[in-house]
Amino acid sequence: KLKPSLEIFADVLLNPVFPEKELDRLRKVYLAALSQEKTQPTSMALRVLPKLLFGKDHAYAQPLTGTGTEATLKALSREDLVRFHQTWFRPDHATLIAVGPVSVATLKPRLEQLFRNWQPGEIPAKRIDEVRAQPDRILYLVDKPGAEQSVIFAGQLIPPRATADDIAIEAMNDVLGGQFTARLNMNLREDKHWSYGAYSMAQDARGQRALLAYAAVQSDKTAESLKEIRNEIKDIATTRPASADEVALVKRSNILSLPGQWETGAAVLGSISKLVEFGLPDTYWAGYADAVRSLTPEQVNQAARDHLQPEGLVFVVVGDRKVIEPGLKALGFDAIQLVDTDGELL
Repeated sequence: KLKPSLEIFADVLLNPVFPEKELDRLRKVYLAALSQEKTQPTSMALRVLPKLLFGKDHAYAQPLTGTGTEATLKALSREDLVRFHQTWFRPDHATLIAVGPVSVATLKPRLEQLFRNWQPGEIPAKRIDEVRAQPDRILYLVDKPGAEQSVIFAGQLIPPRATADDIAIEAMNDVLGGQFTARLNMNLREDKHWSYGAYSMAQDARGQRALLAYAAVQSDKTAESLKEIRNEIKDIATTRPASADEVALVKRSNILSLPGQWETGAAVLGSISKLVEFGLPDTYWAGYADAVRSLTPEQVNQAARDHLQPEGLVFVVVGDRKVIEPGLKALGFDAIQLVDTDGELL
């Protein structure tokens, strides 16, 4: 069904209708999802963090949940969608990726025929300003009365995905909190039993991206858990660098998991999409396994020293303020700042 499917694909891409009724339906769906996000501690923190990390006027300051704000959703009109499509959907700024039993010789003539009237045009340049760390030692607190757990996030910015030492950063994150056997989880879950899981992750982006360490912990251990998260980030960058055994473990895990990442057409398409989306070289995946194998503990630890900022972390805690604030005050922050679920100061 490739031929008729391509015809539908081209029609949707070139001639979208944006029916008012469908916009109203989706607006309600998004508003309902947004309302639910504001009741869930993890999504509450993910809504707040970008604005605090990047600054409210930055292109990346939008909630990581992807639902935006009530004001934006309510104000969105059909004309906004039409204008966005006319501005951004241009063939000279598009990349088509196809995966499956089809060749370029078969596909290209058909695409050229379907898209022959698609006109190129200028697209506005996105402004992605570089942000410097602001070590203001403020703890941001989102109050959730009655919460039985607290959610803790520690965030900072690291270089774009396409940076030269990206694979070393990935391995460093895996040692810190990117895998079940990583330091954060072994500490807070396996050793102290304060959490069901503690992890870290590096967001992908063309510009600076967020590195986040997070854990949901029992309320009466909120301050102690935050201190442990802060210490783990500091230790891997200073006094307790990644060991040869830790690096060998994450290297083996990342290499052996590769076949499972490409078992379906959709998975292969997703991997190729990353090359386009984040400006990675076309040979990135072809050389990935060898690049991981060649990593040394010193390269991983150099990435930690170069990019981790233990004194410039942004902390967000979601929990019952009455229960957790007294302990948090003893951690030495200059201030504890209350924020709402949109990241606005209270």
